Order: sequence, then structure tokens, then C-alpha cells
Amino acid sequence: MPEDKKTYFGSRLIPEDEKKDRVDEIFTSVAARYDLMNDIMSLGTHRLWKRYVAARTGLRQGDRALDVAGGTADIALLMAEKVGDGGGVVVYDINREMLNLGRDKCTDRGFLKNVRFVQGDAETIAFDDNTFHCVTIGFGIRNVTRLDRAFREMTRVAKPGGKVICLEFSSVRNPLLRKLYDLYSVNFIPFAGSAITGNRDAYVYLHESIRKFPDQEKLKGIMEEAGLYGVSYSNLFDGIAAVHIGTKV
Repeated sequence: MPEDKKTYFGSRLIPEDEKKDRVDEIFTSVAARYDLMNDIMSLGTHRLWKRYVAARTGLRQGDRALDVAGGTADIALLMAEKVGDGGGVVVYDINREMLNLGRDKCTDRGFLKNVRFVQGDAETIAFDDNTFHCVTIGFGIRNVTRLDRAFREMTRVAKPGGKVICLEFSSVRNPLLRKLYDLYSVNFIPFAGSAITGNRDAYVYLHESIRKFPDQEKLKGIMEEAGLYGVSYSNLFDGIAAVHIGTKV
């Protein structure tokens, strides 16, 4: 198979058309413990990072927002508070189990009117052009087969002047912290994943996919090529994660 028809799944090259199904299988297997694992792996800091994303959306009452790969709806809930009952937030995810968990979470917290859930692929977003005031993706872009297509789609459905915001694991700047983080990712995270979710391989994939993911500058370039302007990024915890923000012309 030609090299341009392959993609990385963790550290392994596989045919492009296989990745979507493999990612779907992973999230089906870990969905029930997904939030718990996020809290354990990050010591709860992922919740602060998501609040940072929500604070940068610029959303106001009555606006519409889309959370791609929105899973268990953490970012969507924060945006729903901003847009109010007169606005709306769509959680868009390829995995049905994650969507079901997100729907249950929103119901438990009383967000019944302004959050809805749609199953779909980030590379072919099922909404019209210029629909949303803000589009976010949090810890999901690594799992997409073709990053360029996904960002073009997110840009397409954003309104002119709207933001596209990406929160993702990134490249640690400090060499010593990078080495310590690497040891933590290689040893502790798969161990915890096995103990809590029963799927060690899913968390080996997590570490490997972070290693293969473009660094901050490369991701900025991909977003610019997708049609976003003024793309900037902020490092969180010295680059363990980064938030990239671009605006649609």
C-alpha cells in the first residue's frame, strides 16, 4: 500500500481506512471509566485546562457552539453555561458510548434544553457552513486520521469571526520535565489504565499517539493552512498540553 495511504495508530503505521474503527473500539472499551482516568492521569488538572478553553471562546448568551470529539461533554457543559437557554451547544463525537455518557452527565446537571448530541466523523462534520460562533476540540484531534481535513471542516462550520480552539497534549519544552513526563507516560499511565479500565493497550496508544503528534508550531501551521488566521497557542504546564486558537475570516 502506498505510504500516503497509511497513518499512525500510536507508533504503528496502518491503512488510513482502519484508524477510525480502531479509535472507536478503544473509546467503547474505556468509556465507562474515561472521566475517572482523566482525573487520575492529570490529578484533576484537565478540568482547569478545559475551563481555560471555555474562557477563551468569547461566547455570549444566545450563541451556538460545537464541541468536536466532545465525548463526555466537559467542555460542552462549560459552554452551555455561557450561551444560556437561548443558545445551543452540540456535542459531536464518533463514539456512541461516549455520547451516551455525556448525555447522562448533562441530564444529571440539568442541561436539558441547550445541549444536544450528534454522532459523526470530525472529517465530515454534518452541519452547514457558517453555523457556529465557536468550535472546540479537546484531546480529540490526535485520534483523527487526517488533521488537515478535520480543521478545514471545523473552519467551514464556524461563522466568520468565530473561533476554532484546540486543546491537546503537546511537546514539553523543558528537557528534564520532558524526560520525567515520558517515564510517567510509559510506566504509570498504562498500569493505571489496565487497573481501572481493564484495557492497558488503550493507554499505551495514548502515550504513543502523543509522541507522534505535531508539536506546537507544526499544529499552528496546519490550522493556518485550514483557513484560520491569527493562530496562537498557549502552553499549559510547560507544554504538556497546549491550547491553539484561530479565527475564521
